[in-house]
Amino acid sequence: MDRREFLKTSLVAGGALWLTPFEEVFAKGMQDKAAGKVLKHWKKGQFQVHFIYTGVAESMFLIMPDGTTMLIDCGDHDALSRGELAVPLLPNSSRHAGEWIARYVQRVNPNGTDVDYMMLSHYHSDHAGRHDFYASKDIRDGEPYYLSGFAQAAETLKFGKAFDRAYPEYNDPIPLNNDVGNAFIQMKRFYEYQEKHRGMKVEKFRVGEVNQVAMLRKPTRYGNFSIRNICGNGRIALPDGTIRDLYKEKIEKEHPTWLNENGMSLGMIVSYGDFNFYTAGDFSDSVLLPNGTRIFIEDEIADAVPPCQVTKINHHGHHSMSRKLVAALHSKVYVSCVWDNLHNLDDTMTLLSDRSIYPDERYICPTIISESRRKQDGDKEWLKDIPMEVYTGCHVVLTVEPGGQKYSISFVTAEDESMKVKSVLRFKS
Repeated sequence: MDRREFLKTSLVAGGALWLTPFEEVFAKGMQDKAAGKVLKHWKKGQFQVHFIYTGVAESMFLIMPDGTTMLIDCGDHDALSRGELAVPLLPNSSRHAGEWIARYVQRVNPNGTDVDYMMLSHYHSDHAGRHDFYASKDIRDGEPYYLSGFAQAAETLKFGKAFDRAYPEYNDPIPLNNDVGNAFIQMKRFYEYQEKHRGMKVEKFRVGEVNQVAMLRKPTRYGNFSIRNICGNGRIALPDGTIRDLYKEKIEKEHPTWLNENGMSLGMIVSYGDFNFYTAGDFSDSVLLPNGTRIFIEDEIADAVPPCQVTKINHHGHHSMSRKLVAALHSKVYVSCVWDNLHNLDDTMTLLSDRSIYPDERYICPTIISESRRKQDGDKEWLKDIPMEVYTGCHVVLTVEPGGQKYSISFVTAEDESMKVKSVLRFKS
């Protein structure tokens, strides 16, 4: 019996002694009054982020303090073709990810099927969906229309406005074309159809702007809540108001026809009082300048971020999260959206867990860490920072209480649609 199994056993017996700080919080989570019950609905004044597990895609659903909502990413792709690298599809394989995500959103959305905003972090299928992997194909306005990712979710959900990194000319920082991949083909067609038939507005994401993604219902009631656009299209907004363009020199001198789409990812800092949350797509790459200098993008992002209590891990934890960025974020909780056993790799997890970067306890919460990964990495020190609830797959729900002084992480079963809470960790900002 390992120490956490002992911990759970001792809790059943009435208490646990001699616990590490991590185990003390873990023990409180196991005893939390919400454990074993259905997740409580969002309440006015709370800020929530739902990291939705499907096993094939990344997707987050945000509920702002006044009830304004936003879906960030809604992917779909053939993850099962990864063979042994694939993780379980949950709740099961009877539906594609876009439908599972839409059903989840309906269960937690205070506005039913109406979602105020949607945002694609970058043009990759695990975030967007794709025209060659879909639940069904239709002909609309005389052209093929594929129900995959966002397009499938939009059969149920009604999006008010979309934020996109390259709309409407699709030429920033260089022209996008079909060579970018199936996600671009899919999303361009999706935007066109939604604008024409569903009344959705599409707007370009503006790096450096505060509250472009704004509360729509009662924003003045929650004046200490804001969203700052920190990066996109290879540009980073620094706290002093300047914009650092990482690709400008490369584009001017080398005229590339292709750039790594991960490096174009959109990122934001959500602030609520003393609480900060970081999310920024799939950064993990670098830029090689014409003079031979290599710029590591995450090191540059580190100059733009404040300490954040909760961080979405870049690029699913696949060779991501530089030492400088981890130090700058100084987070208590790290969450990653997982669809592959090559996510949350040892180099990334070691950095996140490294107490020499900062000594505080921290909690690394992938939406799953499969049995094969636990066997492979069973001797790794960082495994102690991962709550056992994520082992078999779960939705991870961040809830920030009104005013931002307290927040919690709930682990919600993904094996069915019951929304049953496995355990809760509670913190002060």
